[in-house]
Amino acid sequence: MHYILKIDCPDQKGLVHKVSGILYDFGLNIVENEEFVDHVNNHFFMRSEVVGELDRAEAFNKLSTSLPDNANIQLHEKRKKDIVVFATKEYHCIGDLLVRHHFGELKANILAIVSNHDHLRGFCDKFELPFYRISAEGMEREEHESKVLGVLDQYNPEFLVLAKYMRILTPKFTSHFRNRIINIHHSFLPAFIGAKPYLQAYSRGVKLIGATAHFVNDNLDEGPIITQDVIHTNHKSDAKMMAKAGRDVEKIVLSNALKLVFDDRVFVFNNKTIVL
Repeated sequence: MHYILKIDCPDQKGLVHKVSGILYDFGLNIVENEEFVDHVNNHFFMRSEVVGELDRAEAFNKLSTSLPDNANIQLHEKRKKDIVVFATKEYHCIGDLLVRHHFGELKANILAIVSNHDHLRGFCDKFELPFYRISAEGMEREEHESKVLGVLDQYNPEFLVLAKYMRILTPKFTSHFRNRIINIHHSFLPAFIGAKPYLQAYSRGVKLIGATAHFVNDNLDEGPIITQDVIHTNHKSDAKMMAKAGRDVEKIVLSNALKLVFDDRVFVFNNKTIVL
């Protein structure tokens, strides 16, 4: 069996020795390992991939008693994650995800697609996945989100992926999926948050445009950043041209972020991420 172990806790001497010794005592072979110490916050992070037969409860208990009391420990079998994808009208990000899913490249099982419009139904139907159109027209935000939660309760997803889902989620909704909602923002955050970032970028005469994949929290476009990328632009590009070029960056950044998250390489610490 192939397992992934993630640990973060206050740093102290001998942590790597303790953890590797426990893994050895359980007869596990470490096939990949990386650790990092945030010296500013005196905090330790470690990710290990191990192979072997294991009683997870027994191993978890041993790790818990050997590490600091407030250590965060995750130990589970390496496998694909179950996700639900959210979209509105734009096709480029969800199209890229559906193609990767179809060919087994996503490292996730897309259980369903949720949208507040019907524009993408015909396209999504080609991939034979459940498609739920939950219109927000004439509804208060919390009433709409209650209907969305009713759908999600059928699937119990591990992550929600916002593939250009153009609605702001309430804190009440995000509290159900803390650090489990991944958004692609069409800007190099923290610049140009909110709507129409390419128009904002054009108005400022920027020379780089980019995209940011981040976890969603209670503050608009201010959640922990997972990954980012940029491309060059110049005075010849208007906002429409920037948006067209930006779509390619967006889908690549989202795909890269999901790979990191689904590989269990991302730690959320305060309002930032550590990626091992």
